[in-house]
Amino acid sequence: MGPFDVPLDDERTQLEAFIEEYRGAIEAALDGLTEEQARRRLVPSATTLLGLLKHVTWMQRVWFEECVGGTPRRELGLVQTPDDSFRLADDDTIASVTAAHREACATARAVIADLPLDTVATGHRTGPRTLRWVCLQVLRELAHHCGHADILREQVLAD
Repeated sequence: MGPFDVPLDDERTQLEAFIEEYRGAIEAALDGLTEEQARRRLVPSATTLLGLLKHVTWMQRVWFEECVGGTPRRELGLVQTPDDSFRLADDDTIASVTAAHREACATARAVIADLPLDTVATGHRTGPRTLRWVCLQVLRELAHHCGHADILREQVLAD
């Protein structure tokens, strides 16, 4: 169900529909690509199509598992900085990074399933915020990086 299916539904349903749409879109940016294409660097930073998916996986784990769930990133086995979250290991593949993303999304859904949007999450190092704020931040990040992925995919396919 996408956002155009829920224009009159409650706020939670609408937020979740938008988040799910962008979760699918960032994965779809890798459809049909080779491993080399997914790893190709076209900009000076470490940003690649596969690196974008790895980063949004990390980002969702930070916001939902650390901030809302209360488990520190060290305990979660997460790198400490956003920049490091883009970096690919030699054994990262489209399949492995996609599987990690899907697992992170499933965990995120479970963490917030029974929480109202007004729930105050206190696990983020910069201070408390509501679950609504966290969902909006995740949506913002996903949309932002989907735009990057669209451009990188266009460049990769043009070569």
